[in-house]
Amino acid sequence: MHPATRRAIFRRLQAANPSPTTELLHTTPFELLVAVMLSAHTTDRSVNAATRNLFPVASTPAAIAALGVEGVKPYIKPVGLYNTKAKNLVGLAQQLLERHGGEVPSTREALEALPGVGRKTANIILNMVFGEVEIAVDTHIFRVANRTGLAPGRTPREVEQALTATTPAEFRRNAHHWLILHGRYVCIARLPKCPGCIIRDLCEYPHKTPPAKPAKALRRLPLPSRVRRARARNSGVRLPQVSASPSADTDRSVSPRRPRRLRRPSR
Repeated sequence: MHPATRRAIFRRLQAANPSPTTELLHTTPFELLVAVMLSAHTTDRSVNAATRNLFPVASTPAAIAALGVEGVKPYIKPVGLYNTKAKNLVGLAQQLLERHGGEVPSTREALEALPGVGRKTANIILNMVFGEVEIAVDTHIFRVANRTGLAPGRTPREVEQALTATTPAEFRRNAHHWLILHGRYVCIARLPKCPGCIIRDLCEYPHKTPPAKPAKALRRLPLPSRVRRARARNSGVRLPQVSASPSADTDRSVSPRRPRRLRRPSR
């Protein structure tokens, strides 16, 4: 993709959403870490449904550790793989207390050493909490980057490296949010919403969804005579009476002409 096209794409995304952010509910760096960790293989809506119940009860590493694995499970049942995530969440809280004084660490190495935290989660925390220019690649961003031609790659790591190398510096901080929201709501997996896409003319995807064809107008059938008469009575309009007999309109004073009989020739 030409650099000017890439810059134009991010310029339009920025114009449509100048201050993008995550849709995960949180008020502290620890809550964000928990929400991002729980979001693996599930939707943000499911995570928010879980954390709305969890955070009022336990929103600190000490409170999570005090609940224990069995105590955490009922709160995070809306998310997928909640048994494994409950173990990781409690282990994460305990490790933060033991090694980091209950605070979220600011280095990639320390973050990725926490239970349930991988490169994508670490990138999000480094970007949103500590202001580092990192681009986390999830399923949506992987699809958008390959489909549009922004940063083709066979793996999330390749896409991340391509985006980091080619995204203009002024857009790099928010690129993750713009692309994930675009993939979640416009450039969806099965049937992308290309007709309404703001970067449709810049996208290099060859199989764009065509605009919907206008619906054909339905042919209006005539109403039955009894319905028309009923409507006419209600509106005070008098309709002409139509007889069912086919000879009703003929003039009775004129008799029908009989066919002429041919005479038989004489012998």
